[in-house]
Amino acid sequence: MLNNDHTNEFDDIRPFYDEEMPDVVEQLLDDPQFEDIINAVFPEIGWHDFKDLFRSFKTPYDLQKQFITERVFAFTGSSSTSVGCDGFANVSKDTAYTYISNHRDIVLDALLLNAMLVTRDFKTTEVAIGDNLLIYPWIENIVRMNNNFIVKRGASLHKRLENMKHLSRYIHFAVEKKKHSIWIAQREGRAKDSNDKTQESVVKMLAIGSENDFLCSLENLNITPLSVSYEFDPCDFLKAKEFQMKRDNPFFKKSNMDDLMNMLTGLKGFKGRIHFQIGKPINDSLQEINPEMSRNDMASGVASLIDREIFRNYRLYPINYVAYDRLWGGNSQKDMYNENDGKEVDAYLQSRIEKIDLPDKDVAFLYEKLLEMYAYPVKNQLSVTG
Repeated sequence: MLNNDHTNEFDDIRPFYDEEMPDVVEQLLDDPQFEDIINAVFPEIGWHDFKDLFRSFKTPYDLQKQFITERVFAFTGSSSTSVGCDGFANVSKDTAYTYISNHRDIVLDALLLNAMLVTRDFKTTEVAIGDNLLIYPWIENIVRMNNNFIVKRGASLHKRLENMKHLSRYIHFAVEKKKHSIWIAQREGRAKDSNDKTQESVVKMLAIGSENDFLCSLENLNITPLSVSYEFDPCDFLKAKEFQMKRDNPFFKKSNMDDLMNMLTGLKGFKGRIHFQIGKPINDSLQEINPEMSRNDMASGVASLIDREIFRNYRLYPINYVAYDRLWGGNSQKDMYNENDGKEVDAYLQSRIEKIDLPDKDVAFLYEKLLEMYAYPVKNQLSVTG
């Protein structure tokens, strides 16, 4: 990393610098909990050999290219039928982008994007990760080694605004000064019903970290929508369960262990076909936004541009069309699936409901929520393609 990329301003949220890697490696290797995790996740390596391998990584990119990429494809190879990414013609290896995507899996969305960038000899992205997921010190260390930067959540309204400005300044620093692409979800947390809508607050956050005007600030970030499509969501039954728990208890909040369970389930569960589509950067489309409008209206317009590109580039599967027809469409999508597809989807959804362990399980409600998760991508794509 170049010396002029070093600054103390972002030490609390930035990824680790290259020269910090050896010390962090040793901290992790001295952590018994980290050892237990490695032995559980990579039993084929063995702790002794892992230590030698881990010490060989001198930069975050070394870790990503020589270890994580292979393991990510190994995970998805055993839990999916195909993994692909299109749209590389829309981006250049010599330009830094701000990839904004819909968010399906807590861990895999960004890991898979970076793995597929590595296979095309692109630089990997720096990834925004919420501090709510950093439930153990070893997790924070490993994610910052893996080119992640931290999104601080919670706290008072005033503190949240300070955190947003700080985060935005870092993103502008990464893209404009370091010339390093970043990945950020279009909203805080996942859209559990898959109704992917970019939060205007995310757009506003991206704009406030620059001294330029609103639209020019966003243009400097080269915002590029990314569409993430999983045929099956391994966490669908957990999300449906959470919907009922929140309905029955408005004060319900997930625990840190719930997040950890979602992370592990997403990694190991069956996902079917996986497709990523890199959309076109929205800089040209930003000309559609009237700079004389209010900040709120401009943010809404930019969010709509991002959504339009994400919706247009979904990769849809029979389960999506079946769910849409079961919920809203009658037989409007019948040409997109056959009778056997319908039977398989019904059996799949029933099996997911059976996995939900609630004492007062509302089957009709849970079934509707599962349908929504698979139907909304069709509804949203139809809204922009007709």
